[in-house]
Amino acid sequence: MEFDTIAAISTPLGEGGIAIIRVSGDKAIEAVDSIFRGKKKLSTVDSHTIHYGRIVDKNGETIDEVLVTVMRAPKTFTREDVVEVNCHGGVIAVKKVLDLILEQGVRLAEPGEFTKRAFLNGRIDLSQAEAIIDLIRSKTDRAMALAMKQVEGKLSVKIKGIRQNLLEVLAHIEVTIDYPDYDVEDVTHELLLEKTTQSKKEIEQLLEHASQGKILREGLKTAIIGRPNVGKSSLLNALIRENRAIVTDIPGTTRDIIEEYVNIGGIPLKLIDTAGIRETEDIVEKIGVERSKMALEEADVVLFVLNYNEPLSEEDRRLIEMVRNSNVMIIINKTDLEQKLNIEEVKGYFPHSPIIFTSAKEEEGIDDLEKTIINLFFEGKIEADDLTYVSNSRHISLLKKAKKSLEDAIQSIEQWLPVDMVAIDIKNAWDQLGEIIGDSVSEDLVNQIFSQFCVGK
Repeated sequence: MEFDTIAAISTPLGEGGIAIIRVSGDKAIEAVDSIFRGKKKLSTVDSHTIHYGRIVDKNGETIDEVLVTVMRAPKTFTREDVVEVNCHGGVIAVKKVLDLILEQGVRLAEPGEFTKRAFLNGRIDLSQAEAIIDLIRSKTDRAMALAMKQVEGKLSVKIKGIRQNLLEVLAHIEVTIDYPDYDVEDVTHELLLEKTTQSKKEIEQLLEHASQGKILREGLKTAIIGRPNVGKSSLLNALIRENRAIVTDIPGTTRDIIEEYVNIGGIPLKLIDTAGIRETEDIVEKIGVERSKMALEEADVVLFVLNYNEPLSEEDRRLIEMVRNSNVMIIINKTDLEQKLNIEEVKGYFPHSPIIFTSAKEEEGIDDLEKTIINLFFEGKIEADDLTYVSNSRHISLLKKAKKSLEDAIQSIEQWLPVDMVAIDIKNAWDQLGEIIGDSVSEDLVNQIFSQFCVGK
C-alpha cells in the first residue's frame, strides 16, 4: 500500500514552550533534510535519534532553532518513515516551518490521517484507533484507564477470540457439507450448540457492563432542574468547587444552560445548569427555559432541586409532572434555613427516587449527593480494574447485532435445521464482530471515524 508524504502540527495552536510538526511517508526524511542544517544530514543518521540544528529558507536564512527526531519504518506509529520537528512554540514560527516542509512536495494531513495510516498499515485495529480519540478526550482517570486498555488491544483480543471460535464452527460446517459420509450428525449438532452458545455468553459478558463503559467514555448527562431561585447554580458551583455560575437572590439570573464536567468517583459528570423553568414574558429567559426543557429530555439523570424553605408551589408541581418519568434524584436545598417544605408530600410524588438534603451555600450534603450518584449507576463501586468495558456506541450496537445473529443460529440448531442454514447466521455474527476491529468494514465508515480526529493525530 503506497501513500504520499503528509505533515501537520501535532500540538495545540497558540503560544507554548514547544510545538511539534509531524511528517510521515516515504519522503519524510528527504523533505525535512532539505531545509535542515545540523552536524549531520538526516538521511545518514540512525533511526530513533534526535538532532539539534536550524530550519532555513531557500535564501539560507534561519527560521527557527529546532530538535528533529528521525524514526524509520516500520518501527513507527504509522509504520512509515516519520520525522518530528520540535520548534519553539508560537503561531508564526511554527507556520513558517510547516509551510517550508509543504513546499518540499509534502501534503497537509487530513484530520486523523496519521492514526488512519497506522490502521491501514496494520499497526492497530479499528477499535484501538477509536480508543485513541477516547484517550485524548478522557475527563477522569478511570475514563483514561478504560481508553488505554482498548488502545493496548484488550477489547480486540476478546473480539478476535470469539471470532476464532466462530470460524472453527464455520470450518466444521464446511467439512460436514463437503464430506457428509464422514460426519456423525449428533456430534455436529452438539458441537455447534456448544460453541455457538459459548460465543453468545462471551458477547453477553461484554454487553453486561456496556452502559457503565459508555458512561465512563461519554460522561453522564446530568441536568439540574428546578424553578428559579431554588439554588441550582449554587449546587453547580458546589459540585465543581468553583464559582462558575452567577448566584443572586434575583429569580431568573441563569438565562441559558451552563455545561461543566466534574469528576465524581471516577465518573465524568456533564453537569448542565439550566435556566429556571417557569412561565415568563422575558424573551431571553423564555429561550433559556426552552433550552432547559431540551436538556431535560436528553439527560441521563435529573437532579430536581426543591427549596427546603418554601412549600411546594404550582411551578414545582408542574415540574414534578415533567420529571416523573426521568431517572430523577431529589435535591432538597437550603437546609440552613427554616423548614417549610412538606417532605412526606415530596416522597409521595417520588416513592422510589433517592432524596438528598443539601445546603449548597454551606456546601453541606454534597458528599452524600456524590455517593448517591455512584450508588445509582455503579451499585456503590466501579467494577474491578481488569474488567474490559465496551464503551463505544458503535461497538455496542454491533455486539447486540452479533448476539441476535447467534440467538437465531442457536434456534436453528435446536430445531435441527440444515447446517448450511445455521452457517448463515454464524457468518453474520462473525462479520458483525469483524466490523468492530475493522476486518470487515466499509471505506466510508473508516473515513467517517477518522474525520472525528484532530489534524495532526
